[in-house]
Amino acid sequence: MVRILIVEDDEDIGNILERELIKSGYETCRAYSGTEGRLMLSTDPDLILMDLMLPGMSGEELLSHITDGTPVIAVSARSSIDDKVSLLEMGCVDYITKPFEIRELKARVGSALRNSSKKKTESIIPAGDVTLNITDRTIDVKGTDLHLTRTEYAIFKLLMVNKGRVVSKSEILDLIAKDTPDCIDESSLKVHVSNIRRKIKNAGGTDPIEAVWGIGFKISDQS
Repeated sequence: MVRILIVEDDEDIGNILERELIKSGYETCRAYSGTEGRLMLSTDPDLILMDLMLPGMSGEELLSHITDGTPVIAVSARSSIDDKVSLLEMGCVDYITKPFEIRELKARVGSALRNSSKKKTESIIPAGDVTLNITDRTIDVKGTDLHLTRTEYAIFKLLMVNKGRVVSKSEILDLIAKDTPDCIDESSLKVHVSNIRRKIKNAGGTDPIEAVWGIGFKISDQS
């Protein structure tokens, strides 16, 4: 799975970035200072979203320590042409000015990953009889296309990209809330999950979703 390192000292902005990137199927890790960001380089991220005005070590200083070809997108309130040109000349592949639009940021992230020589995208995720193709937004069950509603797909993709980990009901509701207004509480979530499981079984597949009582749902880490 593609891993994105978010280096951002503003917790609210960092939370937004993390939530939206996870919804898009990325794995994320966080750093709250430039110094911590340097330490987090050991996690081998595929892309770095980096603020410039960071405690401990500035974004410019951190950039000098990134020498393995990892693409870096600067995300900053500094909007002058000189700032942008300087960062691009120092090695950033892109520069996004705060405040930003989520759709534009996601598009720029996708473009940077496609153009990166380091990319190692895993867009196809298997789980037993079921295979999710994130790029094509398709689900295959033993050679048959599985048709899910928008909400069902959002839930299933979230579980698949977190395969092997229990995802709590509250986390699911929070992460899909913006795009799925018809899933607003735990009762409606259970109905949607039940529908997904039924459709998989009707397609001849073995249900990969496990309900973890009192917590949430998970997909076993077995392909």
